[in-house]
Amino acid sequence: MFTINVDQEIQLHLFQLQDSGPLFQLVHRNREHFRQWLPWIDSIFSPAQFQSIISGWLRQYYDKNGFQLGIRYRNHLIGAIGLHSIDWYNKQTTIGYYLAQGFEGKGIMTKSVQALLDYIFHSLKLHRVEIRCGVNNHKSRAIPIRLGFKEEGVIRDGEFLYDHYHDLVVYGMLAHEWHSKSKKHHLI
Repeated sequence: MFTINVDQEIQLHLFQLQDSGPLFQLVHRNREHFRQWLPWIDSIFSPAQFQSIISGWLRQYYDKNGFQLGIRYRNHLIGAIGLHSIDWYNKQTTIGYYLAQGFEGKGIMTKSVQALLDYIFHSLKLHRVEIRCGVNNHKSRAIPIRLGFKEEGVIRDGEFLYDHYHDLVVYGMLAHEWHSKSKKHHLI
């Protein structure tokens, strides 16, 4: 199984069908918290739904078109991170992530994104990574800022959230920028 070991407490692992129950519980326990920024929360009602979703994610992984990873902290599923898709011609991708309430502010997501960037730029040899965050999602926006991404602009009404549109800030990182940062010092 595809796994990225972030540190002794944090692992990123490719979602498998047996993760449908724990993933549903994570979403269910954090429904109001996640609903602020994730447009799909209200459509998830049972663990069985994640069976077909995870099957699609596994196809995505085997087709080399991205992947979705569970974030495990001390062996408990607390979030997810992944590549929405990979544009191999232009060698670029977009990262998405979410984290359970109560685990924010501990550096878990920053370390997870950093480990994923190392994989993207060193193993996949991609050229560009993008992260899009809600303009008012300050906790999510702090991750790319902390890691040295460049703010590239705002997509007005870039996403529909249940009953309204909201703007998205676009952050970008290029391979040579990441390589020069990681050579100077380890970010965390």
